[in-house]
Amino acid sequence: MMFALLVIATLAATTMWLASDNRRDWSSYSISILFVTWLALMIGLVLCALRSLLQRLPRQMPYVGAWLVIMPIVAGASVVAHEFNDALQLQLEQSDLGIFVRDNVAIAALLGAVMLRYFYVLTQWQARLAAVTRAQVEALQARIRPHFLFNSMNTVAALIRVDPDAAERTVEDLSELFRAALGQHITGDGTLGDELALVERYLAIEQLRLGERLRVQRELDDLPADFPLPRLLLQPLVENAVRHGIQPLREGGDVTLRGRRDGNGVRIEIGNPLPVTPPEAGNGHGLDSVRQRVAYRYGPLAKIQAGPQGNRFVVLLQLPGPRQ
Repeated sequence: MMFALLVIATLAATTMWLASDNRRDWSSYSISILFVTWLALMIGLVLCALRSLLQRLPRQMPYVGAWLVIMPIVAGASVVAHEFNDALQLQLEQSDLGIFVRDNVAIAALLGAVMLRYFYVLTQWQARLAAVTRAQVEALQARIRPHFLFNSMNTVAALIRVDPDAAERTVEDLSELFRAALGQHITGDGTLGDELALVERYLAIEQLRLGERLRVQRELDDLPADFPLPRLLLQPLVENAVRHGIQPLREGGDVTLRGRRDGNGVRIEIGNPLPVTPPEAGNGHGLDSVRQRVAYRYGPLAKIQAGPQGNRFVVLLQLPGPRQ
């Protein structure tokens, strides 16, 4: 916001300098840029100092209050600048004090209204983006595939007599998946370690159902367990790999999970074999939602690449770490 304020102030001073009828010279232009930059920084500092008070105002009144605060600051700075001009005999401003202050306040009123409107629209857009992202997370958490539930319960029923310990572990794994899917923790980030543990529980259930058809290759030793990660980010991608890459193949295949540090961030790769005939729903269901969540959480530095590589479908996530 400070950068935008400085740019608008500089553009306003440049426009006035170019539109002036007086002889234009670089000294007056430099003084004008210095004045508007100093004024913009002063306005920013005062508004930051008054932020707690302005935020107590209802609805759009904080923006009105900020606009009203700007006016006396501009008027006072204009008086000081005009007095300096007269005292040092710079002759940069030929108009009377009243006219100089009036013009500056009028310009500040117009530009301030435009800038505050821009910040208001930007804030509303960010709030809507955050709401959409939260809704997507809640929808993802509430998405429990019925066939997965039924298959898991059938697996538990089949194991109760032949392997009670495996049946008990499956119930525990299923309960953890449901706890995450039903949104017990819907705010804030989890950790990469928690997400990988959830992935392992999911794979353990599918391993009992698919048997030797599901083979998992893991290369995850170099990943930091405490890396902040949105909840339920990796598990849907692994679920897609099993559903679209393993289930359609009679002979099954390998799901690969690879990860390593990438600077202060991480690089994670999830791969599965490509079936001969593409599945009806398409490989990568929910990938757009994952892209939006990653973009919202990590910004433009994060990258997600997904597509065929030879005879496999690979999803690659490059997530930046927290700023130092």
